[in-house]
Amino acid sequence: MKDTSDRFATNPLRRDLLKKLGLGAAAMGTAPFIASTAAAQSEDGEERAPRESEIGFRDGEFVLPPLDYDYDALEPRIDVETMRLHHSVHHQGYVNGANNALRKLDEIASGEGDAGLVKHWTRELAFHGSGHTMHLLFWNNMTPDGGGEPSGDLADAVNESFGEFANFSRLFKAASVAVEASGWGILGYEPVSRRLVVLQAEKHHDLTVHGVVPLLAIDVWEHAYYLRYQNRRGDYVDAFMNVINWDDVARRYRAASG
Repeated sequence: MKDTSDRFATNPLRRDLLKKLGLGAAAMGTAPFIASTAAAQSEDGEERAPRESEIGFRDGEFVLPPLDYDYDALEPRIDVETMRLHHSVHHQGYVNGANNALRKLDEIASGEGDAGLVKHWTRELAFHGSGHTMHLLFWNNMTPDGGGEPSGDLADAVNESFGEFANFSRLFKAASVAVEASGWGILGYEPVSRRLVVLQAEKHHDLTVHGVVPLLAIDVWEHAYYLRYQNRRGDYVDAFMNVINWDDVARRYRAASG
């Protein structure tokens, strides 16, 4: 089979494949998040250029963007070595895996690949692509000056959906701690009921309610906390609540609720 690496970044087929898959919408369940990331560039009605940390796809490939803060900026709640390994090794692995899956699907779409492996490669896209997009959300959901409670429209939505912030916090922490094996705790916007919901995700993409737009996510894979917290996931979840970037969550809520 001939080398397709150059064509991967430039061929219109590459772009058509992304559109047909909705960046893996059927396989990844994360297309609403991708859309909300783009839409979140609008803040208070004013368009702004996306920050470098928000750009996860460029020139036909998924890319690992830099963080808005240094690896040690979330100390002591999240330690520098965990941040370094998590971002530069684990997240990069999802980027590599997603790009490889898209290359293989590109080959199948062009007639050069083995169509019998389409189920395998769409699963790979689901896993690695969702890992990439969820981590983009995770990094931008945090800030060194975070924590506290949301304000404005997001606070109103939290109160309407959960009764009060304390109820949301209790539910979000319980769901995050109780994720079986590896996964995520998620606060999302559900467009049918037009309310906020708390969900779990096993791995990156199981247990999805399709159409829900993730606004806030905590990574509860062991690589996110084990160096400092060992098996004390609850302590890590408590620490995460003190670094939440509620401004970022609010922007995503405004974009999702439209």
